[in-house]
Amino acid sequence: MKSKWEGVFPALTTKFKDNLSIDFSAMEKHIQFQLDADVHGLVVMGSLGENMTLSQQEKLDVLKLTIATAKGKVPVISCIAETSTAKACEYAEQAAKLGVNGFMVLPAIPYPSDKRETIAHYRTVAKATDRPIMIYNNPVAYKVDITPEMFAEMADEPRFVAIKESSDNIRRLTDIINLTGNRYRIFCGVDDLAMESLVLGANGWLAGLVCAFPRETVVLYELIKAGRIQEALPIYRWFMPLLHLDVSNKFVQNIKLVEQLVGVGSELVRPPRMTLIGAERAKVEQIVKASMASRPVLPKV
Repeated sequence: MKSKWEGVFPALTTKFKDNLSIDFSAMEKHIQFQLDADVHGLVVMGSLGENMTLSQQEKLDVLKLTIATAKGKVPVISCIAETSTAKACEYAEQAAKLGVNGFMVLPAIPYPSDKRETIAHYRTVAKATDRPIMIYNNPVAYKVDITPEMFAEMADEPRFVAIKESSDNIRRLTDIINLTGNRYRIFCGVDDLAMESLVLGANGWLAGLVCAFPRETVVLYELIKAGRIQEALPIYRWFMPLLHLDVSNKFVQNIKLVEQLVGVGSELVRPPRMTLIGAERAKVEQIVKASMASRPVLPKV
């Protein structure tokens, strides 16, 4: 099974109304906003999409809307973040019936599975679907480390086509490539390591701040992949204070507040998360204010 997944894939936020029901109209508008900026794929209901706060039916409804809005222009990938392997397989089967293009699969959370358990979980989910799978490695958040050696061991499963590498260790990317060659499409999953990852050979950027700044994200990606590093550097340096907001325990609240401040979303989150207050809120507001005042003129790509 081949996959052409590459480029900028936004990890979309899930939009809520004041009563915290899903705001499908706002989501449709935001998806179109991303498509108009020429993103290369869409990822729904990841960590940033507050997956674990959504019911099974809500997840399917969000996916259905995203597929309908995308109209086949870009791949639509649904995150699978379930508490058991059986539930992950069940969701994969239901989402496939809606026409999803593929999945980004997390370990079964919150249990920190060992190597044998982790590989078995992924192989079982792969057997439950005919869709390609991106393996999500984020040991910082989920306490399960999928090592380069494990990726090499899992390379015999054709449905595993891509990796979202979020270990926060830039050395990992080279280690994975050295062990597996071009077997996987590798996506950077840490916003403030994006340029470093792309220069070292990552195929894509599964991004967070793209939710508020899609055009800057796409242009930065295109410049780096075209080798136009001197043009990319000033944009990356401008972007960095915003990108740091992705690397925080409150990255969901951070990014949703940024969306609201720039007029493309709402800060509303579902409990146990709460919107930011005090110094945390002031910090984000200051970063956004400074960034908007110095927003770069983007070159043509």
